[in-house]
Amino acid sequence: MDKQPVNITQNLIKHFADYLRLELSLSDNSVEAYCHDVHLFLQYLESQNLSTETNAIKQDTIENFFAYLYDLNIGATSQARILSGLKSFWRYLLQENLAETDPTVLISSPSLGRHLPEVLTYEEIQKMLDSIDLSQPNGHRNKAMIEVMYGCGLRVSELIGLQISDIYRNDGFLRIIGKGSKERLVPIGDSSLKILFQYIEGARLHVTPKPKFTDTVFLNSRGTGLTRQMVFLIVKDLAEKNGITKTISPHTFRHSFATHLLEGGANLLAVQQMLGHASVSTTEIYTHISDELLRDTLTTYHPRFRK
Repeated sequence: MDKQPVNITQNLIKHFADYLRLELSLSDNSVEAYCHDVHLFLQYLESQNLSTETNAIKQDTIENFFAYLYDLNIGATSQARILSGLKSFWRYLLQENLAETDPTVLISSPSLGRHLPEVLTYEEIQKMLDSIDLSQPNGHRNKAMIEVMYGCGLRVSELIGLQISDIYRNDGFLRIIGKGSKERLVPIGDSSLKILFQYIEGARLHVTPKPKFTDTVFLNSRGTGLTRQMVFLIVKDLAEKNGITKTISPHTFRHSFATHLLEGGANLLAVQQMLGHASVSTTEIYTHISDELLRDTLTTYHPRFRK
């Protein structure tokens, strides 16, 4: 059957979103990100008075789009993500016979270099936890959030999506729904579990959950779930109050969780499983952080290295 050319429209992007969600089982966050990338490309085509017909878009169109992004000071990491979104979009078009060729196939992702994420020390994390005012309405909730993010290495999306029914209290495990709706069991320590239930069986009882959020662990004052931005602002505020000048986000606690485990001698494959990484190569970045720590320790304390 001949492939029928179509124009990239908002309606086509909506069908692409349905494909990502229903056929690939991607999370809502991933679907939103991929569709945003295609929206951005469509806006570029319209702003340059270029054809939006799928068969009219060639490799040089894509290359010129990324040159445009570069001129807007869009960084290499963001460009790589946008390219990934466009490649997924053209895979969908080819599968649905909506395009004849893939203009992204020979486009290489920009070089990202090695980026070592920011990591908090155990003392910095403890300082943040100790500074939380438990007399405030959200004090116990915020302390439980930090404890679970650091104690279990969760992504922020996994934290705000955590359900009470996902907590196996007697066994000391959390059932986590990660990227691509993949499930994993993550151990939770006794101290973190204790702080978590001090919130669930205490402060949380004073909030009336909306019907869709009766099983959601972390609630706002209106009885609905927290957003990623709300968690980011809570973490940023805690860091500023404690004089921590590092650039941190909720994900920093996940980085710190992995780094501290590997520094303590944990098995790399076990850490990979707890983080829910599809490939061990993703987890290996934390071994480089540990290597840097060892080098700094040697430089500081060994007489042959001291200046």
